Amino acid sequence: MLLILLDKLLNYKEKILATAPMMDWTDAHCREFHRLLAPGARLYTEMVHAKAVIHGDRTRLLAKTPLQSPLALQLGGSEPDALAQAARIAADHGFDEINLNCGCPSDRVQAGRFGACLMREPALVADCVAAMAAASDVPVTVKCRLGVDGDDDYDAFARFVDGAVAAGASMIVVHARNAWLSGLSPKENRDIPPLRYDWAHRLKRERPALPVVLNGGIATQPAALDQLVHVDGVMLGRAAYHDPYLLHALDAALSGRPLQSRADLLRALRPYAETRMSEGVALKHIVRHVLGLFHGQPGGRLFRQVLSEGGHRPGADWQLVEQALAATACVAARDAA
Repeated sequence: MLLILLDKLLNYKEKILATAPMMDWTDAHCREFHRLLAPGARLYTEMVHAKAVIHGDRTRLLAKTPLQSPLALQLGGSEPDALAQAARIAADHGFDEINLNCGCPSDRVQAGRFGACLMREPALVADCVAAMAAASDVPVTVKCRLGVDGDDDYDAFARFVDGAVAAGASMIVVHARNAWLSGLSPKENRDIPPLRYDWAHRLKRERPALPVVLNGGIATQPAALDQLVHVDGVMLGRAAYHDPYLLHALDAALSGRPLQSRADLLRALRPYAETRMSEGVALKHIVRHVLGLFHGQPGGRLFRQVLSEGGHRPGADWQLVEQALAATACVAARDAA
């Protein structure tokens, strides 16, 4: 099945694999691990409000390592001047892309007049994109939904995209479902509104020069490869976080790089982890992002248990990770016997 799908991809090595920006998850520690899993992927930060970039602790908010590039900073906001200033700061800090959030449906985000509610203000989005694009040479992109609430007008969605592109957006990331601004929680907004991949496919067919990346509901390697027949890229969110090896396998399939073992991938994180721990970062803040590495594998539950319980103990160090790997290997060997 996978060989058939790969045969359909005329230039699949040029396809985009990306990880979605996820609040409280895609921090610098998570991105370091994801880069080791997927050397060719585009990584995205958590959403950061433009004013936080301007006035906040940039050492913390814009933390990254050179290994994490290509790395996009996702900005929230709806004031063109503030977004432009934040874009200049992001460029000075070495980010490779600046992404405007037009998809988050949370009440807090709506109260700040940004996120998904911006889809109702396409002219304002165009002004924001134009200001950001003029502020630096770093590419500006937009991540959006198909619409909000009961919107069911493809032409309106296409006009929103066209306005952003005309203003300077170089790529559109489409979370292929509506966002409900009331009545659904952010979690429900990721699952309940129906997916409409056909809108993203049509957008790409009608605008072949526009890079279109598809997000939403992509949870397996065959599903991702199937979508890459129709669009330029796929963005994985919770699937990549809860099953990180999926991200590695997909990167290998697209790049031709050989698959590595889960243990080898995790051990590659050790230099980063020990550097951060020497700076005072607790191990638990790093290993919480690797708990799903043995998802669906013998010993996976024990792996999570060892790291989750031991990571909270004062003085936990890398030996805890080795203990988790050893325990997992024992279970796998027992099950194979």
